[in-house]
Amino acid sequence: MQISFVNQSALLRLLAMVLVVSASLSSCMSTGRLAYSAADAQDAEVPGFSKLRVYLDAEGPLPQNGIWMPRTASKNQSLLVISGGGAGGAFGVGVLSAWSKKGTRPNFDMVTGVSTGALIAPYAFLGSRYDKDLVQLYTSGIAKTLLQTKPLPVGLLGQSLAKPEPLRRLVEQNITTDVVALIAAEHRKGRRLFVLTSNLDAQRAVVWNMGAIADSGKPDALALFRQILIASASIPGIYPSVMIKATSGGHTFEEMHSDGGSTTQFLAVPEAMMTSAVSMPVRRGQKLDIYVIANNALMPEFAITTDRTLSVMSRAYSTLIKSQTRSALVALYGFSQKSGIGFHVASIDTVVKYDPLDPFGTSYMRAVFNLGAAEMENGTVWKDRPVFPAPSYTDVKTAAPI
Repeated sequence: MQISFVNQSALLRLLAMVLVVSASLSSCMSTGRLAYSAADAQDAEVPGFSKLRVYLDAEGPLPQNGIWMPRTASKNQSLLVISGGGAGGAFGVGVLSAWSKKGTRPNFDMVTGVSTGALIAPYAFLGSRYDKDLVQLYTSGIAKTLLQTKPLPVGLLGQSLAKPEPLRRLVEQNITTDVVALIAAEHRKGRRLFVLTSNLDAQRAVVWNMGAIADSGKPDALALFRQILIASASIPGIYPSVMIKATSGGHTFEEMHSDGGSTTQFLAVPEAMMTSAVSMPVRRGQKLDIYVIANNALMPEFAITTDRTLSVMSRAYSTLIKSQTRSALVALYGFSQKSGIGFHVASIDTVVKYDPLDPFGTSYMRAVFNLGAAEMENGTVWKDRPVFPAPSYTDVKTAAPI
């Protein structure tokens, strides 16, 4: 299974350039797509997979077909939430592998993933037997094969700066018929696996019920499963968006789906539930714990920013990601307190040096992997509330401009 190792602070420079150029060209270039309306988007379904996805910001309850809430027999239920974060996903893999070695890792009733987290999530859902696969993918250096850029004029005027084949090939090689069949079997036991993409046309986050898709029995379930994972990990402008066929009122068209992190860095509970006076529905006598792995450094990371357009845009966007994640964690913490849910969060809490010019840096991924594993082993990885301490730079004399 491919892992989105892309380090945002480096590649967002390229993304910023795409935004500038595409803005100037958009008025004179044809989209080459079939038109559809906002009303079409509201009611659209993927043919053959009705009611297997929802908008994250949808009002009202989830579809009442029994496949969205966990239906396991466990008295104490656990939810694993894996965030985006590019190369920082190695941190989450370190946490999970060390958790398995301790023998205390739950058989999660629900697993969710966004961006990098979306691609870790299927293996995390299937359990510790896939730890070796994740460790290999995150620490062996295989990530260097994923970013194959096109000649700059072609990239800027085409669909993306990077070629889609390496990303697609790794997903196809690792998300096999057997893997999807195992996910379907766990879904039938009442466990749930969700992945989030961003519908760029609608500017809305889409939650996909991956277990139900796997268990649908449809001949194209494997292809859709792979499409969703690739879309969730495809950073806009760097990798091409994924076009997913949909229908509404007899009208067939293609939706444009891309990086789930464009809309939210992690997926916990529907937005309508977060903002309402209703608590999470928990059965009497049942305990629910939410474990959030934030594959990012949420504390400030000092760096002298070059006073140039792309550097400023990149730095501002990186700051926005941190702020977005922190705000979402604070909101989830407040909701969990109201609902009596156990709250646990792990994030990269140490300044780890990386080279912005080497976005797939093996040394960086190994360092954050080791950090996650070490903190799990010594019992310090989980915090019971959002904590964002100021970093210590006692070992850093100067910071190079970015």
